Amino acid sequence: MAAATDAALASGGATGAFSQMGSKLLLVAGIAAVVAVMVVFWLWSQQPDYRVLFSNYSDRDGGAIVAALEKMNVPYKFSDGGSAILVPASQVHQARLKLASDGLPKGGNIGFELLENQKFGVSQFVEQVNFQRGLEGELERSIQSIGAVEGARIHLAIPKPSVFARDQQKPTASVLLNLRAGRSLDAQQVSAVVHLVASSVPNLPTANVTVVDQNGNLLSDTSKKMGNKNLDPAQLKYVEDIQQSIVKRIESIITPIVGLKNVRAEASAEIDFSTQEQAAETFKPNQQPDAAAIRSMQTNESQTSNGDVAGVPGALSNQPQANATAPINAPANSGDIGAVNTTPVNSEKNLTTNYEVDKTVSYTQQPMGGIKRLNVAVVVNNMQVVDKAGKVTYRPLTAAEKTQINDLAMQAMGFNKERGDSLTVVNTPFAGEPREVLPAVPLWENQRVIEYGKDALRFIVGIVVLMLLYSRVLKPLMGKLTTLSQPSVPQLEAADTVVSLSGEQEAPIVKAAYDQNLEAAKQLAKDNPRMVANVVANWTNGNES
Repeated sequence: MAAATDAALASGGATGAFSQMGSKLLLVAGIAAVVAVMVVFWLWSQQPDYRVLFSNYSDRDGGAIVAALEKMNVPYKFSDGGSAILVPASQVHQARLKLASDGLPKGGNIGFELLENQKFGVSQFVEQVNFQRGLEGELERSIQSIGAVEGARIHLAIPKPSVFARDQQKPTASVLLNLRAGRSLDAQQVSAVVHLVASSVPNLPTANVTVVDQNGNLLSDTSKKMGNKNLDPAQLKYVEDIQQSIVKRIESIITPIVGLKNVRAEASAEIDFSTQEQAAETFKPNQQPDAAAIRSMQTNESQTSNGDVAGVPGALSNQPQANATAPINAPANSGDIGAVNTTPVNSEKNLTTNYEVDKTVSYTQQPMGGIKRLNVAVVVNNMQVVDKAGKVTYRPLTAAEKTQINDLAMQAMGFNKERGDSLTVVNTPFAGEPREVLPAVPLWENQRVIEYGKDALRFIVGIVVLMLLYSRVLKPLMGKLTTLSQPSVPQLEAADTVVSLSGEQEAPIVKAAYDQNLEAAKQLAKDNPRMVANVVANWTNGNES
């Protein structure tokens, strides 16, 4: 009977060995599956953060960008309905630089590269159209490089050249600017856009360039009226510079007295941009002869004799008189004989003196940009006073301090009473600078908090899942695998393994071996209950054989 029992136990051991082998395989497969799940969860929790590479691109640029990213082996994905391309945050800048070296994105504008694929045999009209399209595209790219401009469209109207001079027409250009949200162009920037387009098209005057924004506002009409004069942007900039210079001088000289941010000044300047040229010729009253300068002097002198009598017209009467003769030995007092015949002579002397005329000739040219009038207003805060305890108080300015500030402001602005300048200085306490109170944004609406929360939640979920899988699944499976992998306890002899009910001989049994034998006995009882019943009956009858 003991032999039968040993055979049954041996059969049960073989069955247990196969069962252990299957259990080991199942445990190894389960452990591998759990490890794979843990790796997947770990990779998911460590997924890189994606940032926007480009957005609001054209379909042509989007396809070129995706193709370039695939060549660079850079992972990407789309968001916002495909209007943005996302790449890992660590590769955003490198990808942008690499794509920029390839000329991407092109902005959807076709430039002179349109002429690179020119087919042979195209007509002159097609060549001209392609050239015009390329020129428009290049101008659009140049204008879009301005920070405030998001997009630009340019339409050029270039007339066909004519051989007749009278029929020559100037080109025209229309520029449509799509400005960024909250941005605008000042007069100088609009003028720069106009000159950029005019300088790129032959024979295009700046007056024929029209600039319009996306709201339909005409930007190229930069002429503004000031008084009765139309000022161009350069003149307006000149007026603004003068006003700002006056304000800066006044504030810089008063600030050391009243303290920083305690003085405000505004200036209004009337500038005369007209040019005047004047020529004057002035004559002064005649001066005294002795003080006047002599220009020329002419003297005429003539003498005539009273005895000269005109004779009868003819040859004899026109004969000159004979020379007077006198006797050599004539008596000294003889008046009748040998006396010299003398006649009185009339003399005439004329003197003509011409004096210089006192004349003044002046030529005056007044340059443009002269100041016609200045109006300045200055507001000064109350004077700050600090007592011994360090307490800060404010007091109004005294009359002497106000007079001093007024005099300094007059000197700084170049006050001219004859010009009609005005200056007003007011002392009043300043109101505190208003602080903009921003509404509190809930945490669930803060995009940055949402992004950080998603990353943190993903990391925490990954850690929790890994811990649960390890503690609840992986660790028990590894424990069972270790138990099954231990070497089985050698089979004890029949005398040692059989325990009599009388308790006369009871061998010590290792707990592990006992559990294993108990499982084998249970399995044997299920498989062959009759044999087990016979063994028990023999034990009861005291038959050990």
